[in-house]
Amino acid sequence: MEEANPTRTELLAKKAQIELAQQGRDLLKEKRDALIVEFMAVMDRVVRSSQKLEQISNEAQYALTVAKAVDGSVAVRSASFATGGEVRVDVRGSYIMGVPVPEITKKSVKRTLVTRGYSLTGMSSRIDETAECFEEELDIILDIAAIETRLRRLGEEIAKTRRRVNALDNIMLPTLKEQVRYIQMILEERAREDLFRLKKVKKAIEKRKRAQEAAKKSTVPC
Repeated sequence: MEEANPTRTELLAKKAQIELAQQGRDLLKEKRDALIVEFMAVMDRVVRSSQKLEQISNEAQYALTVAKAVDGSVAVRSASFATGGEVRVDVRGSYIMGVPVPEITKKSVKRTLVTRGYSLTGMSSRIDETAECFEEELDIILDIAAIETRLRRLGEEIAKTRRRVNALDNIMLPTLKEQVRYIQMILEERAREDLFRLKKVKKAIEKRKRAQEAAKKSTVPC
């Protein structure tokens, strides 16, 4: 434990530190709770998106299998080469309880039959359906990536806030309270010692006074 100077000024300073630490702990707990609420809401979005991804992934794989079986792997591969493109995302920042959290937005990768790049007459409806399923799957994957980035940042901040609360509750506040008890014990001991000395001085003064009065009486002439 850090050495504490056993004075009344130090006692008042330690009590002020305890009050400030308790206020800080309470604010951190409020922040942690608000972040947890947001974390659970984002987690719910992740779960729903993951379930949707699993469903559309199965549909995409089924559509791909049917297209390969009916139209042939060469036609499917040719269509995939013709539909090459790019994905653009926009990353911005927002704040939750003072915590910077990334906001990722993107433009949907879904395209129309005309904009996919392959010949409309050369490809079957099965390949069109396959392309549509995989485009939707990619859209969901990008959505989940954006949500998980937000989720990770919230999780990190919750863990950091929880560590700070625990440090205040389990280390700083107990140390300060122990220092207050130590200072109070020393001050009370000093007060008892001062009181004891005052009583001794008072007794000595009273004894001297009685002795002086007795001496005066003994010198009075008869």
